[in-house]
Amino acid sequence: MATLHRLNTVVRCATSPRSHARAPRRAVVVVAAAVAGLLAGTPVVAGAAPAPAASEQSSLEEQVKAIEEQVKAAEEQLQRMTVEAEAAADAALVARAQLAQGQAEAERTAAELAAAQADVAGAEEDIAELGREAYMGAEERYGDLELILDAQSPTELLQQAATMEQLGDHRAERLQEFVVVQTRVEEADRAARAAVAQLDELARKAEETERAANEHLARAQADYDARAAEKARLDEELRLAGERLLASQGAADPGAAWSARQSLASSADVSGMPTAGRVTSCYGPRWGTMHQGVDIAASIGTPIYVPEDGVVLQAGPASGFGLAVYVQHGDGQITLYGHINQAFVSAGQVVKAGDQIAEVGNKGQSTGPHLHFEVHQGGLYASRVNPMPWLQQRGISLGGAC
Repeated sequence: MATLHRLNTVVRCATSPRSHARAPRRAVVVVAAAVAGLLAGTPVVAGAAPAPAASEQSSLEEQVKAIEEQVKAAEEQLQRMTVEAEAAADAALVARAQLAQGQAEAERTAAELAAAQADVAGAEEDIAELGREAYMGAEERYGDLELILDAQSPTELLQQAATMEQLGDHRAERLQEFVVVQTRVEEADRAARAAVAQLDELARKAEETERAANEHLARAQADYDARAAEKARLDEELRLAGERLLASQGAADPGAAWSARQSLASSADVSGMPTAGRVTSCYGPRWGTMHQGVDIAASIGTPIYVPEDGVVLQAGPASGFGLAVYVQHGDGQITLYGHINQAFVSAGQVVKAGDQIAEVGNKGQSTGPHLHFEVHQGGLYASRVNPMPWLQQRGISLGGAC
C-alpha cells in the first residue's frame, strides 16, 4: 500500500496542470523512471538521467577487455625486447669477465717468469764460482778441467762432471739446482706466451661480443620506441573506455575511480624490494634465451636500496649495463644492480641494509627504464643463480611476481 501511495503521489505531481504546462515530456520520463524504480525497489531522484541499457554496459565491458588484452600483448613484446637486449649484452659481460681473468693469469705468469729469471741469474753466478774453484784447485787435472770448462751448457757440464767424478756432492747439487731453475724458466716462459696469446683472443672476443650487443640494441631501439608509443596510445584508449564504463555504472568521479582500480591491479606486497616498481621479468629461460636476473620496471630516478650489509666491489661503467653497482655480502655472494641512472657509492665503500646506492635508469642494453637485479656465487659471473631464494631468506618479497 505504501508503494502504491508513493506511486500515486509521484503521478499526481508529475501530471498536475502546472507541471504539465512547464515540461510535458519530462513528466513522462519521470513517471516512467519512477515506476521502474519503485517496482525494482530502487529509489529514484527526480531529474536523474536514465541508466544505460544492459547491452550498452556489456559493450563497454567488452571494449575494455579487448583493449586490456592489446595492452598486455604490447607489454609482453616490450618485455621480450628488453630481455633479448640483456641477453645480447650478457655474452659481452661474460667475455669481459673472462678477459679480466685472463689479464690476472697473464700477470701471474709474468711475475713467475721474472722470479725464475732472477733465480737463473743467481744460479749462473754459482756456476761461475764453481768454474773458478775448479780452476784454482785442479792444476794436476788440467785435461779434465779443460773438458769441464768446454761444456756448452750447464746440463752438459753436469753430465761430464758426473761422469768424471770431478765435482763433490755439494757442487753437483748446485749444478742440479741450476738445471731445475732453468727448466722452470722455460716452463714459465711458455706459460707466459700462452697467457698472452689467450689474452689477445679474449680481448678480441670481448670486443666482438660488445659490438654485436650494441648493434642489437641499435636495431631494437627504434622498434621498441614505436611499440612503446603504441602502448601509450592503447593505455589512453583503455583509460577513456574504462571511465565510460565506470560512469555507466554510476561512479561519481569515473576518472578517480579508474585510477584507483588501475593502482589496485598493479599493487603488491613489495616490502624490502631493491626498488619500488613492477616486476616485469623473472629469472630463467624466456623467449629462447636465459634471463639471468629479475627486472623491476620503474621510472628514471626511483631510489635503489641495498637489501643487506656489504662492501661495494664496483660502481660505474659496466659493459652491457651502461652503469652498474656490484656489492659483495658477508656470505660471499654478490648482488648486481644494472642499467642505473647514477650511483651514490664507490668501490670499497661499506654499505648497510637499506642504504640508497643508486637510482633506476635506462643505460646500456636496455629498452626501457628498469632495474636488473642479479645474484652471483663464487665470484663475479662465476655462477649466477635465481635471486628469489636469496631475497626470501632475508624476508624480502616481490609480491608473488616470481
